[in-house]
Amino acid sequence: MPKPPKKEPAKKMAARHKSKHETILGKHPTGNNFGNFTSYSDVITAKGVTHRELSLPDANVNTAVQELRLALIQHHASAEMIARDNKKIASLQNLGYTFDDANVQRFPTHSDTQKGNLTEVFLAEYICASSEAELPVYRLRHNPNVEQSMKGDDVLAFDFRGQKPRIIIGEAKFRGTPSKVAVEEIINGLNSSYQGGLPASLQFVADRLYESGNNVLADQVESCALHMTNGNLDLNYVGILLSNQNSANPINTHADSNIRELVMISLAVSKPIDLVNACFNGIEEEAHGNP
Repeated sequence: MPKPPKKEPAKKMAARHKSKHETILGKHPTGNNFGNFTSYSDVITAKGVTHRELSLPDANVNTAVQELRLALIQHHASAEMIARDNKKIASLQNLGYTFDDANVQRFPTHSDTQKGNLTEVFLAEYICASSEAELPVYRLRHNPNVEQSMKGDDVLAFDFRGQKPRIIIGEAKFRGTPSKVAVEEIINGLNSSYQGGLPASLQFVADRLYESGNNVLADQVESCALHMTNGNLDLNYVGILLSNQNSANPINTHADSNIRELVMISLAVSKPIDLVNACFNGIEEEAHGNP
């Protein structure tokens, strides 16, 4: 009687290798997550830099503006800040004055600052949506002069879920027309942070958390300095260029860096300046409930 055939052991499915795009940024957001209004393509540039190309279709601009306006309000003013402003506005209106007479301002009116802030906010929200890292402090709320760009790291996002703490350092640039110079400025900014080691704004973030009473998270953030000296801290770097429909081209041609844990992002918008205007027009009144 013939022997029954031996059972072959079940073949294990090979683990899917994550690209550097996904290792640092995660998968492109879907569903109701921020950034789902863009399409994407993950590529490697001519000089070997990891690059995620994002594009905002004209059909999705209105959706993007709605989400970006909400994010801009969140990043620039807390509910408590708005409540204090509204109390002042109401008192003056009772005396016959207008909203403008109250002289409250939480958002920039200078075009260059609006462009920079919009790009920074997009980058912060995209990183958090795709990587599930956390943005513990909205730094633009602490800008002493809303009309000027704020010093320090554009984005510091933290991920404490793994064996090692991870910090994502972001550099954001807006340009009406993309260029090699813009790409070099982004790379140089990230290179400076990389060479400096610990992010320059780390203590700023920890201090703001302590001030707000979030001591547990503040301790985690502050302890990153010790983790770095022990070689137990991962630092990732992300740069973004928001520009017109050609925004990906100079990154693909010119982006060059020795930073291994780096991803560049391009965001292509057919009319980038119109996007900025749509995001900021009337936002002061909207944030304050159109008093």
